[in-house]
Amino acid sequence: MNDTRKRLLEMGYKNPILLLHPLGGFVKADDVPLDVRMEQHSKVLEDGVLDPETTIVTIFPSPMHYAGPTEVQWHAKARINAGANFYIVGRDPAGMGHPTEKRDLYDPDHGKKVLSMAPGLEKLNILPFRVAAYDTKVNKMAFFDPTRAKDFLFISGTKMRAFAKSGENPPEGFMCPSGWKVLVKYYESLQAEEPSQQPVLST
Repeated sequence: MNDTRKRLLEMGYKNPILLLHPLGGFVKADDVPLDVRMEQHSKVLEDGVLDPETTIVTIFPSPMHYAGPTEVQWHAKARINAGANFYIVGRDPAGMGHPTEKRDLYDPDHGKKVLSMAPGLEKLNILPFRVAAYDTKVNKMAFFDPTRAKDFLFISGTKMRAFAKSGENPPEGFMCPSGWKVLVKYYESLQAEEPSQQPVLST
């Protein structure tokens, strides 16, 4: 997101504003709930990862239908209505797993392709999300360089949640530390709520 702001400044825009627009409606049971995500966003702003002076945080009150390319058009149109001129589209947005095979149902670039052809979205400038991964040489997230692929780690959302559930920390520089603590605290609270697995004895 900071890279996008830099690109827009280079294009001549005076003060690009980021609309951080987290989904506020229904999500899957195993997704991180809205209040936790909002607390993470607060930490990211407090720690200066994103500039609070140029970032607007507001909830997008829509359910997630996991409808892949169809849904990404709805998300993009809603951002136009919110006043956005540019839209950063991620890889495999609003996707889901294949019902019978161990792979994603949609191609990672489906969202970008659909938005480039979708009628009614001509006013929106699509900014494809460049592939980022954890660069072990500099201990932080960076844009993937295929010429030194062995230096990069791809940490999926599933793996990230597994780290948080086990209380394990991700590599240094992978995520804002205070934001990570929020996620770990959330999963710890879930474990505390689970019923005891102690055997029940009867006489």
